[in-house]
Parts: sequence; structure tokens; C-alpha cells
Amino acid sequence: MKRVLKKILKYFAVLLLLLVLLGSAFFVHVWYFKPYDINLFFGRTALQFALKSPETLSSLRVLEKFGMEGHNAELNDASLTAGDETFAHVLQAHETLLSYADEDLDPADKMSKDVMLSLLNIVVDGQRFRFHNYPVNQLFGVQNGFPSFMESTHQVHDVGDAEDYISRLSKVGIKFDQVLEGLKHRENLGILPPQFVVTKVLEEMNGFVNTPAEDNILFTALADKMEQAGLAVEDQQTLATDARSTIEQTVYPAYQRLIDYFVRLDNKVSENHGVWNLPDGDAYYTLALKFFTTTDYSPSYIHDFGLTEVDRIQQEILDILAGEGWDVSGGFTSSIENMAVNPRFYYSDSDEGREQILDDYKTMLVEIEQQMASHFHDFPEAGMDVQRIPEFKEKTAPGAYYQRPAMDGSRPGVFYANLYDIKATPKYGMKTLAYHEGIPGHHYQLAIQQELENMPFFRKMVPFTAYSEGWALYAERVAYEMGMLSDPYDNIGRLQAELFRAVRLVVDTGIHAKRWSREQAITYMLSNTGMAESDVVSEIERYFVMPGQATSYKVGMTKILELREQARQALGDRYDVRDFHRVVLNSGSVPLNILEQLVDQYIQENS
Repeated sequence: MKRVLKKILKYFAVLLLLLVLLGSAFFVHVWYFKPYDINLFFGRTALQFALKSPETLSSLRVLEKFGMEGHNAELNDASLTAGDETFAHVLQAHETLLSYADEDLDPADKMSKDVMLSLLNIVVDGQRFRFHNYPVNQLFGVQNGFPSFMESTHQVHDVGDAEDYISRLSKVGIKFDQVLEGLKHRENLGILPPQFVVTKVLEEMNGFVNTPAEDNILFTALADKMEQAGLAVEDQQTLATDARSTIEQTVYPAYQRLIDYFVRLDNKVSENHGVWNLPDGDAYYTLALKFFTTTDYSPSYIHDFGLTEVDRIQQEILDILAGEGWDVSGGFTSSIENMAVNPRFYYSDSDEGREQILDDYKTMLVEIEQQMASHFHDFPEAGMDVQRIPEFKEKTAPGAYYQRPAMDGSRPGVFYANLYDIKATPKYGMKTLAYHEGIPGHHYQLAIQQELENMPFFRKMVPFTAYSEGWALYAERVAYEMGMLSDPYDNIGRLQAELFRAVRLVVDTGIHAKRWSREQAITYMLSNTGMAESDVVSEIERYFVMPGQATSYKVGMTKILELREQARQALGDRYDVRDFHRVVLNSGSVPLNILEQLVDQYIQENS
């Protein structure tokens, strides 16, 4: 009864606030018509999109401080109708944004307009490619995204939060059926995933539903959250019973419907083709490259640049190996394999070995954080943690990824490490991976972006992959320049990471533009990186389902290095790398052409 009364009072307060706002002519005008100030338009647009995504609201946690928590019991609407509404809203926002004349805007607002236009233009230009994707695949989709979201994002501080958790479990059937609707629509359009996608998602989902409910991550995560929140034992038991029942009666049947669909689909797909095989696939890939690199580079240019960089970086690695006494007469592939099989570079294949990996990652990040002042003026307030990728999905997950912190400070940034194959974590590659995902890579860039003041909200959240991934790859180079990779083998790890991104340029364009097979791409990456085969297979299969994304890392890093050298030469003694990093980081994520404008302005102001 107390809980119900609390909700009634909370919703009454919210309703009263909304009535006051709705009674204001100003609010009505801003919400329904073109705002007179472009910053009001930015705020309105970001809010309208966020309000359509309860899962985003739970991740951001900006409404909870006002007592607004209803979204924490809901899931996103994944129906085609909701997609139609979102697309129409994007087109309307694009039209309104274009109506703001450049000459009426100050430089900061003009830049924000250009940033938003860069996103909206791609959507408008790509209208005919709206369904050219695979929303359920071995990397992401509701089948693994929902459990991960509930485990990592849904917070439980009281009984009401736990009830919201169960409410979300009860709505999984609706969401999965909406996703199925979209999958069937794509099938009718001739958009089918590669065969390996079907095989791997079936393996993943069958493993998920064949786990007893009380051992499922959805159940154990809730149990852990309730215990950590200190809920009364009786409440925990009641809620756990409800959760188990909901998992068995709603969640598992929803998964089974998705499984049944993919079993039927398995009879219709037998090949592993790039997106060139989709309707108008070549044009789609060109647009995908434009979106991810924020350039007009052609597939052929990116492919050839990648081949050149592969040769250069391999030679640098061979020179280091020769200096350390290794026989490199057999060339790169045999030389890097000889080093990679040496057991000195690996942890024990045990729970203790994996725990040691996580502990060592944390130590590496603490050590570099203590040295950051030599190359940076600005430091984020948000902390970060290192965790293992949940075991239920690590077999098909990438080697690592980063989750940004909650905006209210309730959750730190997290560097997730894949510990499935111990041979995929050689000691000489760990520092570079930690710097890429954590400090000064993704964590620094994204946390600083979220904490920027006097910046439209959408620019605190917007992702431009060439910028963010380019920065993270560039951050590996910065760590080397800071002296954090003094061991020659750690430097080989850094060069291998850069080589890996150069190889990505070759294989991504190879798969989607030059019509390479899955096996051809795997063979090329194995021969030219020295990576573990399990990692290579996961990576190549990732490129099939995320066309163009893999090219953004090396393209972005190369542009940042070019701009840094331009600034260094132009400013001479007045150049300070800390100033350059402030310019790059303190406007948030931007397309590369806008980053170039920012650096040009920095040079002019300091010349």
C-alpha cells in the first residue's frame, strides 16, 4: 500500500508539472512548432527521441532525480509502426533544422547545426536502405542485448525497482514478436543474413533457454541486485519467485518463437555473402562507408591504403623482433607466429588466470592515469571499472568493448574484456587494449564528452565512429609517446593493434566491395596479423554484419595524426600537445571535416 501511495503521489506531482507546462504558450510553441532559438530545437529533438526509448532513459538516468521512473518498467517499441514514426520524425527534424539560416547563428550554434545535419543527412540519403541490416546476429540483437541491458543497466535500489525489473521481463514476448515482424519484412525484401549468423544465433539462443531459470543471467542478476540493495529477505524471496515464473512462462517462450523462425530460415540461407549481394548492395556499402568514416573515400581507396599500411607496420614489427634476437628470415607470418606460441606471453587457462588478467588491466589503467598530466589538460570526473564480458555471450562477442558511465554518476564507465579464449589475451597486447578501451581512449573521450558544459545535450551523446574509434586508436599511440610501452614486446602489441586496424581496411572492403568469401577474409587476416584464430573468425564475422564500421578506426586515427602534424608544423614553439588534445576532446564527437575546422581555428588563434 505504501508503494502504491508513493507512486500515486509521484505521478500526481508529474501530472501537475505537465499541466503547468502545457498551460504555457511558450512550451506549446517550442514543443509543436519551430523554436525561435536553435538550442531549443536541439533540446526538443533530443528529448523527443529519448522519450521514445525507455531503455535509453534508464541508461542516462536523468529523469530519476525528478521522481520520474515509469520508463524503468518499459521496453523500447521495436515494431515497424514505431520505426515508421521515428523515421517520419527524423525527416521532419531535418526539414526544420535546414530552416535555420547559417548567417543567423553564432559559430558554436552553426557547428552544432552542422553536427546534427551530418547525422540526419545520412538517414535522409539512405531512406531506401532502412532495412538493409541484420537486427538479430551473433554480436547484437534482442537475444543478447536484452539480458545484457538488464544485467548492466537496470538498477535496483528498492522493491519498486525490482518490480520494474520483473515488469520488463513480462514484456519480452511483445518486444520479441515486434522484432520477428521486422525480420519477416526483411525476408520479404530479399534481405537475409549470412548462413553463419543463423547457425550462431541458434546456438546462442538454444543455450540460453536450456539453462534452468534460476541459473539464467536474468534471474541471477536480479538476485544479486536485490541482495546488494539490502532488500528484506521476504521481499527478495517473493520477487525471485515472480521472476522465475516470468522467465519460464514469458521469456523462454519468446526466445523459442525466435528460435523457431531461425530454424526455418536456416533452410533458406546457405551462403556467406557481403552486402553486395543485397538489393542495390554496392550503393548501400558506399553509403555505409560515408556514414562510418564521415568521408567520401571510395572502397578502392580504402582498400589500397590498407594494403600499404599493412606492409609498413609489418616491417616495423619485424625490425623490433630482429632487434630482440628472433629469426625473421621467414617473413612476417612465421615470425609473429613463433613469438605468439611462446607460453611466456600467456596466463594460465584457469579461473585464477582470468582473475589475474582483470586485476592486471586495472593496475595498468591506474598507472597510466597517474601520468596523464604530461599530455592532457582535462580529466573526466567519472570513474571506470574493468569486468569480464558475461560468459553467456562471450563466445561470439568481440575481444573487448566499453560502456559509457551513467550521466547521473550512478554507474562508472566499464571496460569489458573477453576471457573466453586465454590465447586471445597475450600479455604483450594487454596494455594497448586497456589504453584503447579505457585511459586515454574510450573512457576519457566519452566521459569528457558527457561532462561538457554549455553543449547541446545531443552532442554529449552523439557517436561518430571515425572520431571515437579513431581517437581510441590514436590514444594507443599517445600512450606509447608517454613512455607507457617501453618494453619492446608491449610496443609490438601496439603495432599489432594498429596492424589489425589496417587489415580491417582490406578485409571490410574485400568482403563487401570485392566480393571476398568468409574463408578468404579469414585467411588474409590470419596471415597478416598473428592473431588467435578464434579472434580472427569473430572479427571477420563481425564485418559481415556491420559493413563499413571496421574502416572507421584507422581512417579516424590517420586524420587525427595528420591534423596534429599540421598544428605542430604551423605553431612551432607555440605548439603544446595538451592544447591539441583539448581542441580534439572538448567539442565532443564530431565528423572528421568538422574536426579539421576546429584544428584550423586553433592554429589561427595561436599563430
